[in-house]
Amino acid sequence: MSTAFISHPDTLLHVMDGSHPESPARITAIKNALIQKGIYQKLDIYEAPQATDRELQRVHTAEYIQRIRALSPKAGLVQLDPDTAMGPMSLTATLHASGAVVFATDLVMRNMANNAFCCIRPPGHHAGRANSAGFCIFNHIAVGVAHAFEKYGIKRAAIIDFDVHHGDGTEDIFNNDPRVMLCSTFQHPFYPHRGADTRSDRMLNIPLPAKSGGKEFQRVFELEFLPALNQFKPEIIYISAGFDAHADDPLADMRLLDADYAWMTQFIKKVANQHAQGRIISSLEGGYHLGALAEAACSHIESLL
Repeated sequence: MSTAFISHPDTLLHVMDGSHPESPARITAIKNALIQKGIYQKLDIYEAPQATDRELQRVHTAEYIQRIRALSPKAGLVQLDPDTAMGPMSLTATLHASGAVVFATDLVMRNMANNAFCCIRPPGHHAGRANSAGFCIFNHIAVGVAHAFEKYGIKRAAIIDFDVHHGDGTEDIFNNDPRVMLCSTFQHPFYPHRGADTRSDRMLNIPLPAKSGGKEFQRVFELEFLPALNQFKPEIIYISAGFDAHADDPLADMRLLDADYAWMTQFIKKVANQHAQGRIISSLEGGYHLGALAEAACSHIESLL
């Protein structure tokens, strides 16, 4: 019984500017907290490979991938959209981030790990088929799901996104794919100002008002997500693990605590054990208060263990 922890030193080299909240310190804070709590020593540690263009093209257009490669600067910053910039090492970092979720899928599908946490950046769930957005360049969770479909013949995959922002890029990529169920909680009205009116049987978008906390999230998971997941019967579960719905996060206004992240993780594990042979791949999305991010991520990872 093991939990894989997958990261890469190059994820620390993506910098949008010196004061941006999506900073390399996020990765360092999580790792340091895991070490201090004695959790890191219990994990199976791996370095992430880079995703290949073939793996990326399962969910992103070839033209978009080529554009990102062409825009990658040798020095300075290139602005991809109002919220997302690339520096000299950003392309390398995001390729390792997508590669981490692919590699995690391989480990879990080959029974080399029960589950996995990808400690990576930049995040991914706002990146659509042909666009960057919200600090995201490539959609790592989507790349991993598509890998599970093509390489392992998985028929049904669920994505649970508890980031405070709706995973609009993930919805964009899988909206018309009957093999994917997306369960997404998010603060509304809030960036990216999408998802509240696009719910379907497979896109379970559940907007929540500001100041919602653990009770509201638990109600959504038990009354909305659980019946749908039991009917869908996913063979593997992916988590877009954003920790920015934490009460201390400066970029949002929700009220989750560390114990709530542990509860959601245990909930997901029960569903995975019932339908997916315990297969879970979790990937870091948001979370911008370093202390809160580190503690919440530790609760999540310890629950995976």
